[in-house]
Amino acid sequence: MGDTPEVRTSSPDLASYRIRRERELSSLYATARSLTALGELDAVLDSIVREAHELMGTDFTYLSLLGGNGELMLKASEGTISSTFNQARVPSGTGVGGRVIATGAPAWVSNYLEAGDVPHDRTFDGLVIPEGMVALLGVPLLVGAKVIGVLFAADRTERPFEPDEVALFSAFADHAAIALNNARLYDQSQAALKQLQTAYRTIERQVAMMERAQAVHESLTRVVLTGGGADEIARLLVEHLQGAVTVFDRAGAVTARCALDPENAHTAQRPSPDAVVQARQSGRWATTTDKAGLWHSAAAIQAGDTPLGALLLTRDHEPSPVDIRTLERAAQIMGLLILKETAVAEAEERVSGELLTELLVSAPPLTPAQRARAHARGIDLTALNVIIVAKSETRTVPEVSRLLYALSPEWKGLAGEHLGRAALLAATSDPARLAETVHGHLRRELGSPVRVVAETVTGHNWGPAFDIAGKCCDLMHILGVHDQGSTTEPYAMFALLFDTERAKDLHRFLDNALEPLLAHDTRRSTQLVATLSAYFGNAGNVTRTATALHVHTNTLLKRLDRVDSVLGKGWRAPDRALQLQVALRLHDIRTQMDRPRLSFPE
Repeated sequence: MGDTPEVRTSSPDLASYRIRRERELSSLYATARSLTALGELDAVLDSIVREAHELMGTDFTYLSLLGGNGELMLKASEGTISSTFNQARVPSGTGVGGRVIATGAPAWVSNYLEAGDVPHDRTFDGLVIPEGMVALLGVPLLVGAKVIGVLFAADRTERPFEPDEVALFSAFADHAAIALNNARLYDQSQAALKQLQTAYRTIERQVAMMERAQAVHESLTRVVLTGGGADEIARLLVEHLQGAVTVFDRAGAVTARCALDPENAHTAQRPSPDAVVQARQSGRWATTTDKAGLWHSAAAIQAGDTPLGALLLTRDHEPSPVDIRTLERAAQIMGLLILKETAVAEAEERVSGELLTELLVSAPPLTPAQRARAHARGIDLTALNVIIVAKSETRTVPEVSRLLYALSPEWKGLAGEHLGRAALLAATSDPARLAETVHGHLRRELGSPVRVVAETVTGHNWGPAFDIAGKCCDLMHILGVHDQGSTTEPYAMFALLFDTERAKDLHRFLDNALEPLLAHDTRRSTQLVATLSAYFGNAGNVTRTATALHVHTNTLLKRLDRVDSVLGKGWRAPDRALQLQVALRLHDIRTQMDRPRLSFPE
């Protein structure tokens, strides 16, 4: 018989083991490939615990990451039944996870709560009981040599973990750690990309804002260089900032307004004084809101510590920081514009005052140089036929002079200060109307009483006319007339008769001449002063005087007899009568009232 060949067969246990190992390895590599395809961290965490749960076949799996303080924080789980377990935190150095972190190697216990060689944390142990966890396997998640977390597989029954299970779970954890680290890097790159995109958008906005601010600045500068004013600045700001813009001067008066939408122009008509006041107090800017929901942003216009006015932006939405900076920049430009206009005005005023003084101190005829200087200013010196002198007891001469200078173009004249008086040379055919008009304007602007006197100039003798107007202005003050516009006609004769610097002598003269009559009128309720004034006004004609007083001739004669008894019969003598006439006229001026032409009982 020949030899029979030996037939070898595999052990059923070995074949089953090989099949199981092939299935596990195939599942491991398929899982590894699926993990590497994921990008976001949360998705990777959820996929790791889900795939680990299927791979190991345990009751549940969970993954904890290592925090900065060494604490393990549960981030994802699969198969858990207790909601509180998903909030588990294991302090450093405790539990199976603490051993894995310390050794960098897998660790397991067949019964966690009864394991005496594992440091326990009371809080975590309290979470283990409702979850029913008994057997627990933990493997490290390694990135290089650094442990970043622990992957756990747990059963709710007591059992050991075989070396093959530990090896398989460790191999899976190695792939999971790579996927987890890739996800972290992906999240970091995405976060960095978002930061870059945010930074880019911020840069874009900043560049756009800078370009807009630069455009506004260039436009504002162009306004100044081309001689523009408050209206142009307000209109320019409205074009760039929308809403409505109001410009205030140093006194708080509105000098310009502009609104983008004419239908909403009421926003410019309803400025917020609070914002303007706050901006002036701070010296910079302020924003307020009103009951209508409008935003009011004001920027102070000033040079150093000197307030020059304010700009107010009114809109239905809150201004951005760039809007505020634009408003502040416009306020600075407006300040430069005001300073420029002030400098030009002061220079013009100084030239006008210098030429005025030269004309008042020089004698005719006019020189070619004077004519040329006046002609350059659009003034015809030969037409200047009236001089105005103005005086205020509450305001300075320079203040009054500036106001006269502002009025001078209307009468094609010159204004300035001369010998401590504010004066105006003007061309007019109606000196009285000129005096009243100038008085009204000064009264409004100054807000206080002011005396204005006009004197007609003969030839080119402006100097003597100035002297007469000045003396009449002083005489008005002595007589108690503090707020009037008049020609010199009512005062000129008396101003020439009396030295206005000797006011006491003038008052003494009036008292000596009229005091007896005034005392008698006050004591007896008579009208002897009015009667005597009418008598002299009618050149001593009894009939005309009686008619003017609306009394009978006999009544008038009785009054004149009473004057005889008070003053003595010598009052009709030429010298005495002249004194009485002058005193009566000055008294009329001082009292500043028209006496009624009525008869009074004797």
